[in-house]
Amino acid sequence: MKLDDVIFILKALPLFRRVESEALRLLAFSATRRQLRAGDTLFRRGDISDGGFLVLEGEIVLDRADDGRPSSHVFRSGTLIGQSALFAPLERPATAIARESSSLLVFSRELVARVLDAHPKSALALRDAMADEARKLSAAVSKIAI
Repeated sequence: MKLDDVIFILKALPLFRRVESEALRLLAFSATRRQLRAGDTLFRRGDISDGGFLVLEGEIVLDRADDGRPSSHVFRSGTLIGQSALFAPLERPATAIARESSSLLVFSRELVARVLDAHPKSALALRDAMADEARKLSAAVSKIAI
């Protein structure tokens, strides 16, 4: 996949929609590519995260029970796995397994921090996008009847 294609995918994600093009270019160029075969494990439940993943091709499923049962959480081309892990070390809540041959970009937390240090306007845009998501989550939670 070409660099411009990856930037297009990133720009389509709500988190990166307002990020400067040059910051996205640096992020896409500097990310590590990872190939998985069907059945390969990307990470296991309980692992401490060190970043996030953009699915370029294939399908990754999350298995919360870690028992191989079918999962309703399927990540396909153009989806980001571990958005919060881009910014903080978190315990992975599920095991991620390739359902088919898959290609991913790996965004380490260190890489994201370097790109945001070099592009402060993009850092502010990401902060605003995450604040929007937090507000939406709070509103949704407040509607849940107890």
